[in-house]
Amino acid sequence: MATEVETWTTVQKHDGVFSFDNNAELDEDEAALEAEVNGNWTPQEKALHEARLKAKAKRRLRKSSSRSESLSESLSGELAGGDPHSPKGKVPVPNDRKSRAGKGRGLPKKGGAGGKGVWGAAGMVYEVEELDVKDPNYDAIEQGDTVYATVVPELDEKELEKTVNPIVQEYFEHGDTKEVQMLLKDLNLGHHKYEFSSLAVSLSLEGKASHRELTSRLLSDLVGKELSESDMARAFDKILKELPDLILDTPEAPQMLGQFIARAIADHALPMSFLDRYKGKVDCDYARAALDRAAVLLSMKREMVRLDNVWGVGGGLRPVKHLVKEMNLLLKEYLVSGEVKEAERCLRDLEVPHFHHELVYEAVVMVLESNGDTAIKMMCQLLKSFWKTGLITVDQMNRGFQRVYDELPEIYLDVPHAHTIMESFVDLCYQESVITKLLRDTCPSRGRKRFVSEGDGGLIKN
Repeated sequence: MATEVETWTTVQKHDGVFSFDNNAELDEDEAALEAEVNGNWTPQEKALHEARLKAKAKRRLRKSSSRSESLSESLSGELAGGDPHSPKGKVPVPNDRKSRAGKGRGLPKKGGAGGKGVWGAAGMVYEVEELDVKDPNYDAIEQGDTVYATVVPELDEKELEKTVNPIVQEYFEHGDTKEVQMLLKDLNLGHHKYEFSSLAVSLSLEGKASHRELTSRLLSDLVGKELSESDMARAFDKILKELPDLILDTPEAPQMLGQFIARAIADHALPMSFLDRYKGKVDCDYARAALDRAAVLLSMKREMVRLDNVWGVGGGLRPVKHLVKEMNLLLKEYLVSGEVKEAERCLRDLEVPHFHHELVYEAVVMVLESNGDTAIKMMCQLLKSFWKTGLITVDQMNRGFQRVYDELPEIYLDVPHAHTIMESFVDLCYQESVITKLLRDTCPSRGRKRFVSEGDGGLIKN
């Protein structure tokens, strides 16, 4: 193949006019093409080679035309006295916002309102735009249509039992119904609201009489505030159905439930027609026993007086005078029967561990007022039993004895031998490890009278 010769376009100047010569390169390509065609090529190779040469010639023609245009512009710029490095030979103007690409109508961008730190064209006044609700950027807060509310998820049966049990157990300790109301307001019980009452009654059946009294008061206070009468009736309906299971742990559950129903009706927590709905419709023997118990209690009270004592008054809710009377009866029965276990049971039923010092005080005073050594030995045995079982703590024991020590001068007026009996009883209790040595040593003793003779010069006889 012949060697291709690449030539540059020549520029000639005649009388101030520039002319460009592109024919030289084309002539050389044609000459090379004729020389090659005359060779020993097949027709296909010749046609392919001719197509390549034509394409190459077109590319060279485009390149030469673009170079000639840029060169002519630069030369014209030099003749005009402009900057040869600026596009199109134009002299740059400071702060010129017009397009330098040679495109467009030559107007400033955005009508002169564009640029850094520009909020619009000079003298432009923006009107208040009305918000479009359909706009995806629409914010309802600006219109004041948004309402914020704390959404609490509704508790299911399992979560309800886990949440309610601690609340009820804590209520048995403090007995404040208002606190329970505040806790229930923070919970979303939904349609399981009635189950709170059924869980509270079920827990109280396994507890003490004081717990059942607190539960009755709680149900009475919740009706009309957090629970309705229909919710309460629904709760007792559920408990009546669960009696066969409850009786396994609490054999007295039917009688206790009947007392709950009677107390709730008397407190207006249950409607008066609750018992009438079950007449002749009860198949379970346990449920029938509970309803019969409630009917009997209600028939015994005239004019529907509140059944406040249906559970008995228990714990610290009892008056002090009543507790003192109960403890005196307990000690007198013990002196007659001598049954220590029965005395322990009665003391536990009082549910006043903070008031056990009164029992110690009454026991010691009863010893001082008694005749003979029998009462001293029996009371010492009783206090020793209470001490070993932990029913009476050391603090309550010391406090009871100290009260007797403080009032011993007054007791002495009624019992002349009080000091002698007190010393013997304290020594016996110390030997049986009922009291401490410090408490024994602080026991007051009666001071002996000392006589002064006129003949001894005012000296005290030994």
